[in-house]
Amino acid sequence: MAITDRHVTTLALAHALSAAERGLAVIPLSRTKLPALRSPHHAEIRDPQVPAPEDHDPEARHPAAHGPEARDAGPRLPLPCHGECGRPGHGVYDASTDPRRIRELFAAAPWATGYGIACGLPPHHLIGVDLDTKSGADASAALRELALRHLFTIPETVVVTTPSGGRHIWLSGPPEAVVPNSAGRLAPGIDIRGAGGYLVGPGSRTEHGVYGTVPGTAHLPPAPCPPALLRLLMPPPRAHHAAPPQAGPGTAGIHTAGPGPVASGAAAQQGQGLVQFVLAAHEGQRNTRLFWAACRAYENGIGEALAPQLTDAAVRVGLTHREAHSTIASAARLTGRP
Repeated sequence: MAITDRHVTTLALAHALSAAERGLAVIPLSRTKLPALRSPHHAEIRDPQVPAPEDHDPEARHPAAHGPEARDAGPRLPLPCHGECGRPGHGVYDASTDPRRIRELFAAAPWATGYGIACGLPPHHLIGVDLDTKSGADASAALRELALRHLFTIPETVVVTTPSGGRHIWLSGPPEAVVPNSAGRLAPGIDIRGAGGYLVGPGSRTEHGVYGTVPGTAHLPPAPCPPALLRLLMPPPRAHHAAPPQAGPGTAGIHTAGPGPVASGAAAQQGQGLVQFVLAAHEGQRNTRLFWAACRAYENGIGEALAPQLTDAAVRVGLTHREAHSTIASAARLTGRP
């Protein structure tokens, strides 16, 4: 590797460690802005019955975004791994604030030229408002129009400049709010990075140039998201439908006994995989892993049955009961479960 490349990687690591000191969980990125580490499971075959997550997360349009295996938002054959194997290469699920862990990740990816910042994690619960210029839309004007229409102002906060002339506005959300990722839903040219997504950190070098910050904003903490804007970012509530008492196509693998459903068979196997996923969390990953696992459990109809085990797993890796219950409740709300 050329000395220049080593210098770029060293600078990227330094920027990443600086971000981690501010409580921002990070991962190494390549020049393509994708996670630098390839999944150790890249040869595994995805279940063709499971839709890829690009329908839900704009960062997942490339196989390596959040780790190649993150293309599977639901169960796989075999069960998905997002780090419980103990090896790096799981995209945003590797994100950490632990300096030792961050150095390990960069040591495993000496070609990294930048770093990504995971959104939605404590203490900042970061939300990224990405004002894109590549679509031809005037995203800044669209945001100003939204602010006038809904009576909010963007507070002073960190603003990152992109090589293409775009800007990333950093905002913090309340702990109970789970902001989903979206592309153009708010307005043309405005993308949102929320839970499960990441932002390219300032100081990162990509194929098109270097990410920087607007002068006078680098030292600022992410400002609280205006409530009116937060309401626009949250998904609309989903309609609830009572499940039939008898087992059917939508309740396969779930039996009712007493107050709540109990998973069995394939559902139970998947549930244990989700529990192990939480148990494998490193410091700085615990909330995001718990949230992801709880979302998958509720989406597959085993959330209520698995919640106690997920809570126990989260407590074992260092979360408090209150933090675990709050995260699982957020997952239930996001997936439209009561």
